[in-house]
Amino acid sequence: MAQINPSILSADFSRLAEEAKAVEGADWLHVDVMDNHFVPNLTLGVPVVEALGKAAGTPLDCHLMIEEPDRWAPQYVEAGAGSVTFHAEAAAAPVRLAREIRAKGARASMALKPATPVEPYEDLLPELDMLLIMTVEPGFGGQAFLDIMLPKIRRARQMIAKYGLELWLQVDGGVSADTVERCAEAGADVFVAGSAVYGADDPAAAVRMLRHQADEATAKASWACGH
Repeated sequence: MAQINPSILSADFSRLAEEAKAVEGADWLHVDVMDNHFVPNLTLGVPVVEALGKAAGTPLDCHLMIEEPDRWAPQYVEAGAGSVTFHAEAAAAPVRLAREIRAKGARASMALKPATPVEPYEDLLPELDMLLIMTVEPGFGGQAFLDIMLPKIRRARQMIAKYGLELWLQVDGGVSADTVERCAEAGADVFVAGSAVYGADDPAAAVRMLRHQADEATAKASWACGH
């Protein structure tokens, strides 16, 4: 079944605890951490993640768009994140970092910006629990989905199948009712949705609808046959 991860970046920051509860039917709560260095935006850090972890009934999926993730990522596990994503472009030692995240008890994930090819990281995939293909340039919510990322999602899915890995394939950026089916057909099974969820009148209903659309598209997708 497809997983829907609403992005708290699109929520009302003055009401984070309530906004987290508004999507309790979601699989994970996606938390974008930005440092104004790796990306040109500044969001939230370890203390807010820790507070969210206590307030939310949904596990936290932390996406670190920061420099020096090797130094900082373990602190997000300690703060309560159930999944921590670091960027391949920023990590000094991605295998060691992934192993450290796992050793601390969280799922380890690696993200690739749109211009970063997946092929050089093929040998690293067994060290990961999830691979994130960015479908916009990281840094700001509300951007338009980049269709040119669909072939990259397909290639990533083929690599996962090649090694028989139980690896989740996440997409983040511009995911909505208009794009989620294309992502699922290409091979994604975890979907980060910001404004498509928090911009809806009923965020929980938006989560259910996106999951339904993704499941329907997956059922017809060639990659999912026998999956």
